[in-house]
Amino acid sequence: MQIRFAKRMDSFQSSIFTVLNERKRKLAGEGRRMYDLSIGTPDFRPSPHVMDALIESAKQPENYKYSIAERPQLLDAVCSFYRRRFQVELSPQEVMALNGSQEGMAHICLALCDPGDIVLAPNPGYPIFEVGPYLCGAKIVTYPLYRENHFLPRFTDIPEDVARKAKMMIVSYPLNPVCASAPDSFYKELIAFAQKYEIIIVHDNAYAEIIYNREGTSFLKFEGAKEVGVEFYSLSKSFDLTGARISFALGNEEIIRKFRTVRSQIDYGVFYPVQDAAIAALTGDFSEVERQREEYAKRNTALCQGLRDIGWDVPDSEGTMFVWAPIPSHFKNSEEFAMELMDRTGVIVVPGSAFGSLGEGFVRMALIMDVPKIQEMLQVIDKSSILRGH
Repeated sequence: MQIRFAKRMDSFQSSIFTVLNERKRKLAGEGRRMYDLSIGTPDFRPSPHVMDALIESAKQPENYKYSIAERPQLLDAVCSFYRRRFQVELSPQEVMALNGSQEGMAHICLALCDPGDIVLAPNPGYPIFEVGPYLCGAKIVTYPLYRENHFLPRFTDIPEDVARKAKMMIVSYPLNPVCASAPDSFYKELIAFAQKYEIIIVHDNAYAEIIYNREGTSFLKFEGAKEVGVEFYSLSKSFDLTGARISFALGNEEIIRKFRTVRSQIDYGVFYPVQDAAIAALTGDFSEVERQREEYAKRNTALCQGLRDIGWDVPDSEGTMFVWAPIPSHFKNSEEFAMELMDRTGVIVVPGSAFGSLGEGFVRMALIMDVPKIQEMLQVIDKSSILRGH
């Protein structure tokens, strides 16, 4: 029998991460030393009090039942955290738990968009920003982000007819992969743009706690934000709960209610022990998150300054756990450079082209090695002469 797959599957190929991992296995099998900066998985441990909360909760048999609704204590913890951290007032009706922001981004269009509706997404941008709307039948129109404009959109560059037809706009700062943050003035301009054209804003705030040049903020902090959209806040990177899969959609109560209705058809909620771990994270000592941010900042400086010292002009990251680096001028494209860098040094980076057409000419590196190992890696890169075109 010949299996006929959905036509949408024609749009999905093996990801660059699969290609990089296969090459990594081959080189490691040859005994090569590898420095894998491709995947953004934190190398820190969750705080002990968070792990203890999950463990104790997992010992309770009743916690293995369907978790259709969030614990009231979790909703209260989120509201209290947002008030303390961002000076944002939320009601429990404006909060919903998700199995990670990636899941949320994949499904929110089911509540907001009909097939053919226009969704504005960043280019470059994290792939799920386009994949989620595509799977929901929406039409993706990208808005360009250029280095010369600090990787912020120029709202005047979005054609008037597109803006008037757009249903939703996906925004994220600090933004993976370009590692730029946004000033307060940007959010005010964004909200005014959304109000003018009646566009729903979805702001992914995954890296609010990993930002170096200013205090992390929330889209919801700005006047009018709740009227035009929602925000995703994740515990994955800041609290090192990547595998536990919990984040939150917050903001416009009507959107949250409709989104909850959609998810009730496809999901039974977040596992109670994970909810209890999240409560512990949000109500517990925040100093570990701050210490982790300081460590990321040290790695950021060590990597970027170190690369500049050996001849690669890499700007410091402003936020996220990544660095966004223009490729050396003697290479034709980002994939060619990434593959040659891996072959000659064992250093694995992600070609910028994996994040959209305007990512070409850049590579992304994750800050997942401590400073001594970064310094060791820099010596390997320098000795290889790859930056000098030899």
